[in-house]
Amino acid sequence: MTDTSTTGLPDLRPVLAEQRHPLVFATVSGAHLYGFPSRDSDIDLRGAHLLPVEDLIGLREGEETSTRMWDRDGVEMDLVTHDLRKFARLMLKRNGYVLEQLLSPLVVHTTGTHAELTALAPAVLTRHHAHHYRGFAGTQWRLYGKTGRLKPLLYTFRALLTGIHLMRAGEVCAHLPTLLGTVPEAPPYLPELIEAKAGAEHAPVPGGQDGPDAGRVRGDVEALHTVLEEARAASRLPDGLPGSSVRGALHDLVVRARRSPG
Repeated sequence: MTDTSTTGLPDLRPVLAEQRHPLVFATVSGAHLYGFPSRDSDIDLRGAHLLPVEDLIGLREGEETSTRMWDRDGVEMDLVTHDLRKFARLMLKRNGYVLEQLLSPLVVHTTGTHAELTALAPAVLTRHHAHHYRGFAGTQWRLYGKTGRLKPLLYTFRALLTGIHLMRAGEVCAHLPTLLGTVPEAPPYLPELIEAKAGAEHAPVPGGQDGPDAGRVRGDVEALHTVLEEARAASRLPDGLPGSSVRGALHDLVVRARRSPG
């Protein structure tokens, strides 16, 4: 089954038809999901696949993670999928990235198992996911410091705002333009940075009157780290790891999907 919410992107179904193992789902991640794609942005496809039983119980090791990169009609694409068991295990960790992939509205391929995974996602959310977003923001901030590029700076702000919104609202939202309306602490110059990013994937941060100075940016990033920590401390999300109930539900789902891959 294919969703129509990827309007504006090239037809990605032929790409998925070439995959070796049955797909549970495939969605678009990266800059398209985050709301600031450029004209020359690559397309990041993410999802889950199903290994055959013999690859899990025999001597041959199955491909738990499948990665493919290629160029199609001048557009760079990459596809990364995990076997459903590995994907479910990642869901049970403080991994906001896989939850963004699972819950992405840019759906290229979906199944009933995808729908069941999506329904279970709220039960795996905890305050510990704040650490994921703090860490991801820190990595992107260091990359920005090395390159001066706009992309890692936007990734930094996006991660912090996603984490803050998650701690406060209990839902995963990776779309930066939407987050600007839900997190009042978001810097007011972000819409201009998003607009600048639309022109080129590796654009520099606008200078002069068209962009914020370095000191202000640093101060805003530090302030948002503080806001994220405060939101984590005040969050109504549970502390610790997901409970046994959702762990059991994910186990049962993986077993059922493996037995009936269609």
